[in-house]
Amino acid sequence: MRHEYRPPQRRSRLTRRGRLALFFGTLLVIGAVTLVPLLRGGEAPEKPRQLLIPEGWRASQVYAAIDRELKLRPGSAKAAVATADLALPAEAKGNPEGYLFPAAYPLTSTTTPGMLLAAMVRTANEKLATRAVADGGRAHGMTPYQTATLASIIEAEAGSRADMGKVARVVHNRLAKSMPLQMDSTINYALNRSTVDTTLSDTRIDSPFNSYERQGLPPTPIDSPGLEAMTAAVAPTPGDWLFFVTVKPGDTRYSATYEEHKKHVADFNRIRARAGSRPTQGAAAGK
Repeated sequence: MRHEYRPPQRRSRLTRRGRLALFFGTLLVIGAVTLVPLLRGGEAPEKPRQLLIPEGWRASQVYAAIDRELKLRPGSAKAAVATADLALPAEAKGNPEGYLFPAAYPLTSTTTPGMLLAAMVRTANEKLATRAVADGGRAHGMTPYQTATLASIIEAEAGSRADMGKVARVVHNRLAKSMPLQMDSTINYALNRSTVDTTLSDTRIDSPFNSYERQGLPPTPIDSPGLEAMTAAVAPTPGDWLFFVTVKPGDTRYSATYEEHKKHVADFNRIRARAGSRPTQGAAAGK
């Protein structure tokens, strides 16, 4: 029986480089089938827009801005506070005033009021936990919530960043002497307004935010303070001042005695009279 010679069959064996080339080649083929149609038929990635929260805004202003930017019914953001997972301290009793940190926040079509509010509160906690603010607060025996409250007054009262440390010193000095703070900003908050016209009747309103009649810090912050105000709250400028009044933009005068302060308030009212405005109290601040 004749046997025909058959050369031995050689089995193909891919090198590592060959296996990789085959793998990526297969992947590219799959990609051509599955990914390309998505890129052709899909929409371009959504470009986020921004919601800017300035320093000194009250919670009511933040709520209105969120509703406006997200095109929601008025009151939607405020209502979301009850269901949003907000990392507020127990002292806040669920009220995020003072913790809606001023910054720029990205918005997309999937953004909800609860997401924004949670991000603002989270950012406020991060700022209050920075080493300078946290250590300074502890040195003054203040909780983070008290720091936020004091900082909110500074934010509302200081005419400039340069004034923040001095305003903070006035507050600390008054607290140390058990003097009412007598801040017009707390009256404005109680009356839901913003003005430099504080009358004698205003200072007699029945409100926990009436710092003319009640001692200590107000029960809650009165706006959203920025990091500069937080820092000033725990690191006030050295001084013995108990009074201040912004006589005109860029001219805030501080004094240690009431007699000196009365002279500054007289200058303030004289300048306002020339502009046709009525005199005001200006006991500790006359912005």
